[in-house]
Amino acid sequence: MGLRLPPQGDGGARRRFCPGRRPVFEFADRHRGAYSASLHHAVCPFYCDVNGFQDELLWGAVWLHKASRRRVYREYIVKNEVVLRAGDTINEFGWDNKHAGINVLISKEVLMGKADYFESFTQNADEFICSILPGLSHPQVQYSPGGLIFKPGGSNMQHVTSLSFLLLSYSNYLSHANKNVPCGETSASPAFLKQLAKRQVDYILGDNPLRMSYMVGYGARYPQRIHHRGSSLPSVQAHPARIGCKAGSRYFLSPNPNPNLLVGAVVGGPNSSDAFPDSRPFFQESEPTTYINAPLVGLLSYFSAHY
Repeated sequence: MGLRLPPQGDGGARRRFCPGRRPVFEFADRHRGAYSASLHHAVCPFYCDVNGFQDELLWGAVWLHKASRRRVYREYIVKNEVVLRAGDTINEFGWDNKHAGINVLISKEVLMGKADYFESFTQNADEFICSILPGLSHPQVQYSPGGLIFKPGGSNMQHVTSLSFLLLSYSNYLSHANKNVPCGETSASPAFLKQLAKRQVDYILGDNPLRMSYMVGYGARYPQRIHHRGSSLPSVQAHPARIGCKAGSRYFLSPNPNPNLLVGAVVGGPNSSDAFPDSRPFFQESEPTTYINAPLVGLLSYFSAHY
């Protein structure tokens, strides 16, 4: 998930580049299609490929370009930029959509003065930043009364952690280039973007209207009834007998706290009014996911070292 690589002038980066990745990319580009087309019954309706495969191809090309500096990837990126203009997904970044991440990642080269031919990606990145700033109207992004980024749909914390990670990354790029983000009649400084990202992390860890940490096991109050089979079922020590596939309903529907703590797991989080049910059946709020936790690792690593 991290957006850092060795400096572009580092010859070691080229030596460490694995040439085996190139055939994998070429294979994917040659045999195009959504993974859910062949795995429909296994991944749908929850993990269908909704936003298409083109952004994943572009995301791969961007990383291969940074690792190898090969012209073929630069040309591929420029040629396929049109993918990022398809639809209203400027402020999306996650397991199914890489649009905002692509723009932010490529913008580092532009801001460092090394890739003017990618200038349009920086314009896209600026638009992304402006679309999620508080006080600037955008139909896809809201803020709860307590200050949490909120996007319609399920598992909102995936948006909070991923967008905050990009805010922090872009803030660092802008700082090195001594630039702000122009947003109409106002502008956003790197310090403001960094503070906005930190505000989201603070909210997750307990600085919110409910005074609840949304990371299991952290703080005095955290979710007790998360939507997680291993956490909600009794351990083999407490229940040695086999529990059948459909026999877990009594535990799932129980009002009792989970018997096992999934320490460090961050759940989907509160709704747009900062309310949180702490109930297993409310999976959009109570389910922890890897794509919530992964971006948060980067944020916590940075803030633990700089604050």
